[in-house]
Amino acid sequence: MTAKVEIYTWTYCPFCPRAKSLLKSKGVEFTEYSIDGNEDARAQMAKRANGRRTVPQIFINDQHIGGFDDISALDKQGKLDELLKEVAI
Repeated sequence: MTAKVEIYTWTYCPFCPRAKSLLKSKGVEFTEYSIDGNEDARAQMAKRANGRRTVPQIFINDQHIGGFDDISALDKQGKLDELLKEVAI
């Protein structure tokens, strides 16, 4: 079993496809929440993301990772693969 990965996106976000591409390159399945124009969904995302309202916002096993820059940095540091292997209990 692999990690539970969730990503909040917006259609015209330039960083959302980059984040999804990175996850796909790792062979990771993820749940995508497209929040285009839905302020209730954006508020729910912000609550989970410690107030961050930008997209994408990425969660691995319900742990807030951040946006594309954050997940990309984890990948460059060699830490992303470990997070993706951990299974939520």
